[in-house]
Amino acid sequence: MSEHLLNAALDAAARGWHVFPLRPGTKRPALHGEKTCTRTGPCVAGHRKWEQRATTDPDRIRSAWSRAPFNVGIATGPSGLVVVDLDVPKDKGSSDAPCGATTFGALCERAGHAVPDTYRTRTASGGAHLYFTVPPGVCLSNTAGSVGALVDTRAHGGYVVAAGSATPAGPYEALCAPVAAPLPGWLLSILRPAPKPIQAPTAPLTGQSRRYVDVALANEVRNVATAADGTRNATLLRAARALGRLIASGDLTRVQVEQALREAAAGNATQSQRYYDDVIRRGLDWSIAHNAVRRRAA
Repeated sequence: MSEHLLNAALDAAARGWHVFPLRPGTKRPALHGEKTCTRTGPCVAGHRKWEQRATTDPDRIRSAWSRAPFNVGIATGPSGLVVVDLDVPKDKGSSDAPCGATTFGALCERAGHAVPDTYRTRTASGGAHLYFTVPPGVCLSNTAGSVGALVDTRAHGGYVVAAGSATPAGPYEALCAPVAAPLPGWLLSILRPAPKPIQAPTAPLTGQSRRYVDVALANEVRNVATAADGTRNATLLRAARALGRLIASGDLTRVQVEQALREAAAGNATQSQRYYDDVIRRGLDWSIAHNAVRRRAA
């Protein structure tokens, strides 16, 4: 047993964060998978995954870490956390490529806020993890690149490597701020899933369903056009995600949506058109990729 890894697990648990063992020197869970589950012990009633088995119980933690020098994983969902993962470019020779921290700093500035002062760690790759608490009753999922380039988030269904752990690439180290701050409202509005439109019929559009699509487009355009300073980026991204579903279903074309959102954003612009175009593109790409194309009846 490595005493400092046990202490790292106990320290995280004392904060209310649910931990589980990672294979020594790696970022991979040390718990067995479903295929090799013996349906005994904690899995006697059915296989329990790492997110379900993560714990804050000191006795269970001491028992687990007495077996091997496990790295420490924090299950973000059960811990009530969203962790913003600010990565670095994989190609270290590309000096002009912005890192995740630079991108996130620009997003904060555009939202009219400083980068939040919160518990953060330096990752083995040289990036950073920013920890935030989630408001009660809010359930967020993991994201990859939808907030910005090299800016991912870990929430329900995700985990991060805790400070005190190490891999061959380097250690995970706590940097500053002993407490995780509440998730900023402007960032929550970006991460919160857009409400899913009412499922339109699979038959060709009728006058009523056509009106629904027109109203949905008009509402999102109005939301963007009237968004207050500091919220326009989040509103535009949310609108693109909502309308992207109607592109995926075939009810709107991408050209229609892009043109409508571009005009709405330009009407009260505080950023360059190129910036708004990038937000629209990211929102539509994410939404279309996450919504199956609905086949129309012949």
